[in-house]
Amino acid sequence: MQTISASHGTDTLDSEVTNITQHGFWIWLTTDQHEYFVPFADYPAFKSATVEQILGVSQLSPTQLFWETLDIDVEIDALVHPESFPLPFK
Repeated sequence: MQTISASHGTDTLDSEVTNITQHGFWIWLTTDQHEYFVPFADYPAFKSATVEQILGVSQLSPTQLFWETLDIDVEIDALVHPESFPLPFK
């Protein structure tokens, strides 16, 4: 007989885009209760994205954000310490 486990608890990895400006956008992460700025100058692929695409972010892990429709992933550490990630995002 096959046993089906009950589903696990609710997903605790949550993120929300809180504001979009001409310079970039702000994203709130519930994992660390912190808001991060994603500048278009450093992440130009987002500059031509639609609002819907930018809002379509998911947090894959405590350290990684992902936009499926854009096929873009961003390490949170790159937003906190951009000097440690000298290669331009393309």
